[in-house]
Amino acid sequence: MRYAIIADIHSNLVAFRAVLDDIAHRGGAEEIWCLGDIVGYGPEPKECIELLREYRHCSVAGNHDWAAIRKIDVSDFNPMAAAACNWTASHLDEISIAYLDALPLVLERHDFTLVHGSPYAPVEEYILSSYRAKESLAILSTKHCLLGHSHVPMLFVLSSQDSDCRLVSLSHEIHLNCGERLVVNPGSVGQPRDGDPRASYMLLDNAHRVLYHYRVEYDILSVQDKMRCEGLPCRLTTRLSYGQ
Repeated sequence: MRYAIIADIHSNLVAFRAVLDDIAHRGGAEEIWCLGDIVGYGPEPKECIELLREYRHCSVAGNHDWAAIRKIDVSDFNPMAAAACNWTASHLDEISIAYLDALPLVLERHDFTLVHGSPYAPVEEYILSSYRAKESLAILSTKHCLLGHSHVPMLFVLSSQDSDCRLVSLSHEIHLNCGERLVVNPGSVGQPRDGDPRASYMLLDNAHRVLYHYRVEYDILSVQDKMRCEGLPCRLTTRLSYGQ
């Protein structure tokens, strides 16, 4: 079985379509695993939800998904994110709102736990350190953890030989070895923040126990034009060009 692992679409329909086309080009996937933040920041939130629902998929809730339907307060958001969230809330229909409202915080698929931020605080915490990655693995009932939220592709490896958890360089192929537990962030589809503006996602070949990391170019200028037309914050528009 093959699974597509995506996170942080953030209402960027053009990037999402480019990723789906790339998945199809590579042989497709039986199911999409979405790690939250389908909406927020970008100009087409309802359309991204509608497109995701056309595919066999599962998804957890992200902080922007909940903020858009007022399940969490935007007072802790920075002003740009809050403004985009308020705009998003006004551009969702009843079906989209019901879909976001029904999203769980945590899911388990095979030997993976799916969450947006962390197992401890699913819509709040960023996993950016080896220490927190190890702490997260300690409370899981599965072997590995898949998460998003930071918009940065990352890989933490916990070895059973020395109980050491370390941040390692993310390669194109990630082998799921018997003696290792992983915390994996596939990066962001719609708003990368690692200095590479291309959309980021992963494919899991569960039969061969390999994760593949891919980057996909998309028409950034067309998305920026839509954002300007909708009056979304300028900084959110320009950052797409730089992957920041």
